[in-house]
Amino acid sequence: MWTPWKKNNPTRIHHSSPDFLCSSFKDIQNLCKEEEPASQDQKEKDPKKVFHRVRIATSVLRSWNSWNSFSKQPNSPFLEPLNISLPGSEKRIVVYFTSLRVVRKTFEDCRTVRSILRGFRVFVDERDLSMDSGFLEELQEILGSKVQVTLPRVFIGGRYYGGAEEIRQLHETGELKKLIEGFPKVEPGVCEDCGGYRFHLCDQCNGSRKIYLEKGGGFKTCLSCNENGLTRCPTCASLEE
Repeated sequence: MWTPWKKNNPTRIHHSSPDFLCSSFKDIQNLCKEEEPASQDQKEKDPKKVFHRVRIATSVLRSWNSWNSFSKQPNSPFLEPLNISLPGSEKRIVVYFTSLRVVRKTFEDCRTVRSILRGFRVFVDERDLSMDSGFLEELQEILGSKVQVTLPRVFIGGRYYGGAEEIRQLHETGELKKLIEGFPKVEPGVCEDCGGYRFHLCDQCNGSRKIYLEKGGGFKTCLSCNENGLTRCPTCASLEE
């Protein structure tokens, strides 16, 4: 005769699993149930830094709107600009890049170029397109409407020298060192005011892009900052002049 099930004396299902006990087959349903998600009060609140929040917000928007300009399209012709110059930058090095990781190769190319140039300990005017869309418009105007915008883009002494591949070749052959000679040297490290981001949170709107005017009829769009609620770091801006 079969041994009756006992509620108070659970039966071991498998000898190799000493911690797995079950009193009846009905308990299998309970074991297979998914755990209920934790409530909002139980979740830990992890405050995010403003620049991390900016990157997350802009990465989603730019991936749909303008990130097709950041990477080469396989079926579209790519015209490399020749004899392109950047007005007003004859005495400095300018790099257009992105700090977003939406396209891995683009991000790694930008990081490589910045690392090579920083190795010479000269001042580099780094223009992050993910921080300010004005840099994208500026670069597109310089290159022309028929040229697809890919990153990074490097200008030395006002003259365009190419992207990641061209800078690597110039560096390996020693030509890059000759081009950079004569540019002002800087001490290694980052700006103490902005931490190397080249931007500050707007003092007028605190990054919200909205300001309240008592005499103007409520909330208005802040005109002191860019679309991300950021303003240029004055310390870094003084070095770029």
